[in-house]
Amino acid sequence: MKALMIQGTTSDAGKSTLAAGLCRVLYRRGIRVAPFKPQNMALNSAVTLDGGEIGRAQAVQAQASGLEPHSDMNPVLLKPTSDQGAQVIIHGKARFNLEAGAYHDYKPTAMRAVLESWSRLSAEYQCLIIEGAGSPAEINLRQGDIANMGFAEAADVPVILIADIDRGGVFAHLVGTLALLSTSERDRVKGFVINRFRGDIALLQSGLDWLEQETGKPVLGVLPYLHDLHIEAEDAVPRGASTIATTAKLRVIAPVLPRISNHTDFDALRLHPQVDFRFIGPSEPIPPADLIILPGSKNVRADLAFLREQGWEPAILRHLRYGGKLLGICGGFQMLGKTVADPLGLEGHPGCDAGLSLLDMQTELQAEKQLVQSSGTLSLGKATVTGYEIHMGMSTGPALLRSLAMLPSGPEGAISEDGKIAGTYLHGLFDHPEACAAILAWAGLAQPEAYDYRALREASLNRLADVLEAHLDWAKLGPMVFPEVI
Repeated sequence: MKALMIQGTTSDAGKSTLAAGLCRVLYRRGIRVAPFKPQNMALNSAVTLDGGEIGRAQAVQAQASGLEPHSDMNPVLLKPTSDQGAQVIIHGKARFNLEAGAYHDYKPTAMRAVLESWSRLSAEYQCLIIEGAGSPAEINLRQGDIANMGFAEAADVPVILIADIDRGGVFAHLVGTLALLSTSERDRVKGFVINRFRGDIALLQSGLDWLEQETGKPVLGVLPYLHDLHIEAEDAVPRGASTIATTAKLRVIAPVLPRISNHTDFDALRLHPQVDFRFIGPSEPIPPADLIILPGSKNVRADLAFLREQGWEPAILRHLRYGGKLLGICGGFQMLGKTVADPLGLEGHPGCDAGLSLLDMQTELQAEKQLVQSSGTLSLGKATVTGYEIHMGMSTGPALLRSLAMLPSGPEGAISEDGKIAGTYLHGLFDHPEACAAILAWAGLAQPEAYDYRALREASLNRLADVLEAHLDWAKLGPMVFPEVI
């Protein structure tokens, strides 16, 4: 078994993307490869084949490897519930909520879980592509580290550093990161990748030569800035309007909640040629729309209070009076009911808050999280729908008698009697072309196109792999880390 760990000089340097691309390169070469991220902090997650929960980026990397996602691919997942606390998920299962200081004390236990998953994957695959988290040079996080060099040292794996030249200071990022590592950690770094370069590579060459001479480590590749590469984000919410020009557009908006989760649900809408999709951030004016979608949330009651503070409640009521449609997904679905109760304090202080009272139902958060991959039929146009559920709330009430979908487990979601309001626990609702078209038709789009987002993601992975094949120095990279498989 061979392995390579990708660490970044900063967050959003391109670790997830490079890992996904390497997985696809090796998969296309016939290598049994799998992704691995020891510790992830993200609110975008996916349900695995074994009924667990992992970061969304690792699910995409699994697809790049030709695999179904498995909980061992991301053994520790932290889902923030506040600025100082997070739900701790170990081997795919939610264990407890911890404040930052308490989690620091828990790290040795978490490391044991990481190494258990590492051992299982190492026995099963020829090669593992490992993704670090943030930067390995965060001084305050280095003690007990399990996400970057702490894991690399424990598992004895080589590391490459990736840096984003588009944000500036790329040489300082790389040299500064090395300077803050220990001697053994610096020795573990086998080379650099520079990401998101645009311009004449000849003008960069003198800097590359200096970097290699200064550090004694090779530059393994300079990757171009890839416009319109559609691979789901680890956590950052994409902003701005969709860029695809079209004539007939359905206007869709969604609020950016402080604890928004699984905003990747909207990627298919952002890229749909007939949809003008926009995230509306704090203090931004709420524009007219055909469809408002309330997204998932990791702290439903707090985010519901945020919506009210931002003026969304009267805007939603006005929107419905003028004939607009409203859809709630997961936490957003729970907000549509009469009450949201958290008696155990799972997402904050215990209590019960009034919902928007647009659907006759109530929700109570329970200790056992629901993690389910589902497929079935929408009541709208009898379209096929696939998705996954990740929620701790259980909703009950008369509104659920008019279900939005029928799954093997029974009715799912709700749609109001007047047909203006719908809600569901299914994430990935728009990824299936039939379901996406049916929802858009319900929202008022005439003759919606069947847009296959999953096919676009597959094409994006292949495009990324093609770029890595062309721009990485395989003569250097191969012998260093994959001598037996490349």
